[in-house]
Amino acid sequence: MPVAIPTEKLPDFTVPLTDGGRFQLSQRAGDNFTLLLFYRGLHCPICKTQLRDLQKKLSDFAERGVTAVAISMDEESRAQESAEKWGIDELLLGYGLAETTARALGLYLSAGRPDSAEPMLFSEPALFLVRPDQTLYFASIQSMPFTRPPLDQLLMGIDYALAHNYPARGEVGAS
Repeated sequence: MPVAIPTEKLPDFTVPLTDGGRFQLSQRAGDNFTLLLFYRGLHCPICKTQLRDLQKKLSDFAERGVTAVAISMDEESRAQESAEKWGIDELLLGYGLAETTARALGLYLSAGRPDSAEPMLFSEPALFLVRPDQTLYFASIQSMPFTRPPLDQLLMGIDYALAHNYPARGEVGAS
């Protein structure tokens, strides 16, 4: 499984959005960062809470020059249902992330459990901060749905990074 290495360029990708638009990493960069929040999908109540929290903090991220988008491997109907049931109407909500893209980004993938609301295949949670040049600055890639990075701590970290020109860490890749 490829590992996303800070300071290295992420592959460009495009996903459709529930508002009818499209998100392309190379075209929707924030002034300082793009926040990519990869979520499991409609079946995940923890994702619902996390996406609602991010939506409440969109202006906080925007003030810091951060564009935010939440992305899943869900098909369109499930993504639209998430947007409607969860009240996600301001946060960019992408869907249909390709398995090849998820693997290229180093996301963990899970198979749906029989007799559950899970789709046959979905990515586990991850959160990336990407610089405008498409290089990775920060990554939290999870193999389980619980213990997400608190967004208030992320905002404080962004403040520190911007104020002190703090470099990306974890940039020394495996040999």
